Amino acid sequence: MKSLSAILAPLALVALFGGQLAAREITHAMGVTDVPDNPQRIVVLTNEGTEALLAVGIKPVGAVKSWLGDPWYDHIAADMTDVVVLGEESAVNLEVLVSLEPDLILGTKLRHEAIYDQLSAIAPTVISERLRGDWKINMALYTDAAGKGEEGKAALAAFDARVAALRDELGASVDEKISIARFMSGQTRIMFKDSFSGLILSELGFERPASQDKDEFAEEITKERIPEFEGDRLIYFTYETGNGEGASQAQDWRSDPLWQNLAVVKAGKVHGVSDAVWNTAGGIIAANLLLDDIEKIYGVPSTR
Repeated sequence: MKSLSAILAPLALVALFGGQLAAREITHAMGVTDVPDNPQRIVVLTNEGTEALLAVGIKPVGAVKSWLGDPWYDHIAADMTDVVVLGEESAVNLEVLVSLEPDLILGTKLRHEAIYDQLSAIAPTVISERLRGDWKINMALYTDAAGKGEEGKAALAAFDARVAALRDELGASVDEKISIARFMSGQTRIMFKDSFSGLILSELGFERPASQDKDEFAEEITKERIPEFEGDRLIYFTYETGNGEGASQAQDWRSDPLWQNLAVVKAGKVHGVSDAVWNTAGGIIAANLLLDDIEKIYGVPSTR
């Protein structure tokens, strides 16, 4: 197998002598980078970034695989035909990435700080600060770097308008305290406000139970803390990769007497939703699907 330096050397020459002229400066988490005015071969190294590009009409030439799906989430698969898989967010295949000869790379400091210098040697690289609840900030950055800043702003404005319309449709329902649980292989998490779903619920005006009213991401808990899932409504999602372990964890906890004794369970106000949509994908396409779920749960008209 070739060394990475051997792989990068030809690309460095292309970038120096034959690459597209840089036209704009983009300030990002790792500094300031000159990017092409109209990049044509973009690779994206975050799931949320993939959705940001698709939402403004850009199909990347390469992307890291979805955390769920083979290789893409069901809700983006039709738009990702012929896109080359570049490994995972936390394990990027640099050799394949180089072979695509990208003119722009989009990633995040949370995952890619350690390989930033290598990525920058391949092509101009723009890096967001973090993930979790920052999807709007990151989408604005990614789409600006891709030369679609105005389209990105328009998509975000349309989402905000939809949130406002749905908030009006929900009326007094937003006074409910929504509890969120996530099941994974061998662990269960109580989700807080600094998460993808937590941020959107806050924008809609929903309250959270006192145990979850924290500007943090999540916490792994044990069964004796099941009572902390009490709320006016309980939403859960399961990270299931296909080996049955996530589903088994969910079944075990949901059959526990402490879970069955929750008032919200007895009231029939428990809703299972997609982990991809409510947590893992983390982008604007998933955000709109999450709003679809809220409309169905509360029986209000569609705001699309």
